[in-house]
Amino acid sequence: METHANPIPTRRKFVQLSALGALSLGSLSRTLAQSPSTPSTKKLGVALCGLGMYSTGQLGPALRQTQHCELRGVVTGDPEKGRRWAREYGFPESSVYGYDTIEDMADNGDIDILYSVTPPALHKRDTLRGFEAGKHVISEKPMAMDVAECDEMIAAAERAGKQLTIGYRTHFHPYYEMLKEAVADHRFGNLSKLSGGFGFNSRPLGTWRMKRDMGGGPLMDLGVYVLYASAMAKNEQAPVAVTAKRPPARYPDVFDEVEETMYFSLEYADGSSCEGETSWVQPSNHFRVEGSDGWFETGPAFSYGGLSGSVSGEGRLPSYAGFNQQAAQMDHIALCIKEGRETIIPGSLGRRDIQLVQAIQESARSGQRVTL
Repeated sequence: METHANPIPTRRKFVQLSALGALSLGSLSRTLAQSPSTPSTKKLGVALCGLGMYSTGQLGPALRQTQHCELRGVVTGDPEKGRRWAREYGFPESSVYGYDTIEDMADNGDIDILYSVTPPALHKRDTLRGFEAGKHVISEKPMAMDVAECDEMIAAAERAGKQLTIGYRTHFHPYYEMLKEAVADHRFGNLSKLSGGFGFNSRPLGTWRMKRDMGGGPLMDLGVYVLYASAMAKNEQAPVAVTAKRPPARYPDVFDEVEETMYFSLEYADGSSCEGETSWVQPSNHFRVEGSDGWFETGPAFSYGGLSGSVSGEGRLPSYAGFNQQAAQMDHIALCIKEGRETIIPGSLGRRDIQLVQAIQESARSGQRVTL
């Protein structure tokens, strides 16, 4: 069996970046998103569709720090809220749209990208209207309610000749960049076991997350992180089967539409597996990869910031305080659009994970192993 005494190559990149000390967010984003070619210095315009907590707390602030795009409009059901955003972010009130007037964005040359940040049940609606307006579209995760909706969205992108991308922010954190490169170089040998979990000890009462027909439940909202982390660790190799269990709810009066907790297992053709969990009553936030020649783990693994990780033979990885995953994600998308190249987070990845979500749900209902 081949062993690797030398450090993982991407570790050197980590050390080099860490040695820069208090590196600014803008500098780090440029380091990670830089393209070999010289893209246009013109920033692309983004319109956020849905002004809830994620737009307010994460995406809006990130768009103040991006290098290749900026906020130039919003879509909201509250015109006054839209006008406040216009004043705060410095775009004209004429770039405030309602959900039923997204198509009017076709006449706004300042906006290039529509970012759907509404509940999952509305992502298809927003995406189709965005393409009708001639814009590129980012759909926040999870991509849609089912595979059929994903297919409609992908087909609409092809007809429009525009890019459809998914809001998979952790793909751009240095830890996951390193994981992908290490797996591609077989630095951990043959992977045998993956495991991950993402959950909170909370009950989001009165929100769309508690409604099945809106795309609620921890599997759709949080479990998808474990699914796409596993895909990165397996070099995009798809599972061949899944099994899942939905245990009885501790609070059945609260979780009457969606699962409280879900356990699932992904099986791969090479005999390896991924054990996953997601919950709204059991906190978890971890991901681990084990191979014949080494291991990688991170925890917190899926938070907006404060990730911590270790690698066999290397010990604790550097911290990246101040690194903004959302800014790096949106800069990557903008660069791909400007340079006419494919993104690493296309609609096909979102479809892949929705297919897995549906299989997990089916297995939990039937109590049977579901092949893919």
